[in-house]
Amino acid sequence: MGAWELLLVGVVVLLGLCGVLVPGVPGSLLVWAGVMWWALEEPRPVAWWVLVGSTTVLLLSRAVRWMLAPRRLELSGASPRMAVYAGVGALLGFVLVPVVGAIPGFVGGIYLSERLRLGRHREALAAARTAMRSGGSSVLAELFACLLIAGAWLGAVFGR
Repeated sequence: MGAWELLLVGVVVLLGLCGVLVPGVPGSLLVWAGVMWWALEEPRPVAWWVLVGSTTVLLLSRAVRWMLAPRRLELSGASPRMAVYAGVGALLGFVLVPVVGAIPGFVGGIYLSERLRLGRHREALAAARTAMRSGGSSVLAELFACLLIAGAWLGAVFGR
């Protein structure tokens, strides 16, 4: 697979990661489709293992999301700005504290967004709790699964 094709696969995976945070966009399917595209073009066996692993992770995340509360983020006052803060926080957490840092990064992003909006610690903490109870945990489960898949893909691509 050439460098331009890898770049396009990376763009599809990145769009999928962003799509997880946007309601109505099948972000996890975009991430999986990018990995599948790469696996079909890559002759190494590790590509197929990454595809099988990503399929398993996505199926497990679907099962976890069905057990969690349904997404009612609009009712909790969630805004696109909050989604951006949560996504950037999860990505930074994932990179700074590998893998598990995505969880506190996501919650910290929501808290920071609400702290900037409301101005006080107590109200921001209550708003972050409300957002997580109203479906933020479901978004976090899907985003975490997609970050794991993107990390595995990057590891396979650059770990030659």
